[in-house]
Amino acid sequence: MYKYFLKRLIDFCIVFTVLALIWPFLLLITIWLHFVNKGAGVFYMQERPGKETKIFKVIKFKTMTDEQDANGNLLPDAERLTKIGRFIRSTSIDELPQLINVLKGDMALIGPRPLLVQYLHLYSKEQARRHEIRPGITGWAQVNGRNAISWQKKFELDVWYVDHCSFLLDLKIIFRTVKKVFVREGISQEGQATMEAFNGNN
Repeated sequence: MYKYFLKRLIDFCIVFTVLALIWPFLLLITIWLHFVNKGAGVFYMQERPGKETKIFKVIKFKTMTDEQDANGNLLPDAERLTKIGRFIRSTSIDELPQLINVLKGDMALIGPRPLLVQYLHLYSKEQARRHEIRPGITGWAQVNGRNAISWQKKFELDVWYVDHCSFLLDLKIIFRTVKKVFVREGISQEGQATMEAFNGNN
């Protein structure tokens, strides 16, 4: 019952309350990013697959500029990621606008992270099971390595969560997420500003 009904009800109540309390903080971050992103905008919206691979637009604070090289190509992530953007990402503040996605029902507080649409055809049958439930702002893979672990390990953790989802497990993930945010673990993969793209093999 928790996985298919209570989880959604609890998420809605929590997010509604949190948004009512933190909207002034979100407004300040919005104004701040407006000036530091060099005209690139404040919010980053991108199509992602949700439950049963239904496509929705995920909302995040934008932490990179849109600076380009002489040929009009975007500069590497590491060069476009601003100092403030790095701080916002390392503290997971960039994820807060996704509370709106949770309120709408596109996402849950806890679940497999919603990844890029172009990855869908690369998943094995087992890996694709991560879409049996709503994606989350944080999840079992995020508190067990986040971007510092391999894609294969991340998918194994995602599917494990799908099979073991429970109220107690979600509480455990929330507490471990808070700890991860404070110690800023697993923000990026070694040698990467964020994490390398998934190609079906890594």
